[in-house]
Amino acid sequence: MDKKLTIAGKTYNSRLLVGSGKYKNYQETLDATIKSGAEIITVAIRRTNIGQDKNEANLLDIISPDKFTILPNTAGCYTAIDAIRTCKLARELLGGNHNLVKLEVLGDQKTLYPNIVETIEAAKVLVKDGFEVMVYTNDDPIVAKTLEDIGCVAIMPLGSLIGSGRGITNPVGIKIIKDNAKVPVLVDAGIGCASDATLAMEIGVDAVLVNSAIALANNPILMASAMKNAVIAGRESFLSQRMDRKLYASSSSPMIGLI
Repeated sequence: MDKKLTIAGKTYNSRLLVGSGKYKNYQETLDATIKSGAEIITVAIRRTNIGQDKNEANLLDIISPDKFTILPNTAGCYTAIDAIRTCKLARELLGGNHNLVKLEVLGDQKTLYPNIVETIEAAKVLVKDGFEVMVYTNDDPIVAKTLEDIGCVAIMPLGSLIGSGRGITNPVGIKIIKDNAKVPVLVDAGIGCASDATLAMEIGVDAVLVNSAIALANNPILMASAMKNAVIAGRESFLSQRMDRKLYASSSSPMIGLI
């Protein structure tokens, strides 16, 4: 039987994580999150109000920490210093003992590609400070192993550029990362449709994080459902172990007993 997803000692039924950005309003965020079946939802601390401004709507009034695992992320940070500061702010806003965070340190505004040097520096500081770091990175297996050795609790290689919807551009690199990791590996960024999520899971990764593909769909609620089913199908396909590829045709009907 397939084991459930475990991150930083906590077990989850769903292998789909979702983001909270780019929706029309908080109600659509909630409806899509529920439809997705996700139990972990990412929140951009620099871009979303979770208590910083008492005069604005608070996301946590809609997405309750009692029902979902809130995963603060450092989206919008371009230096290790900013990312570290943002994680500390998130911990304070979430009661002072919330240590699970998603670290992403970006290299530039055009590609939003990870700045690996700054990411590694931030990861070292955060892990030492007691944070449980899920880290956004590129699809380089050497970098992934370095981040795992630092103490990150999950490695999150990009499928393709954030928000691009281009799917999985380097499945071989991601498979190598997964084959050599002792912590969960989650595809983060680039998923555009349900088939992309299925492919990611068929590679063998532990989970998929999706935001733009759901929030920017013409029907976000329906797409959230599609992503839920796609992740389940991809996981079951991976566990089933596909048939061997053959050069020539092979009859699917028995030849014995034919007249």
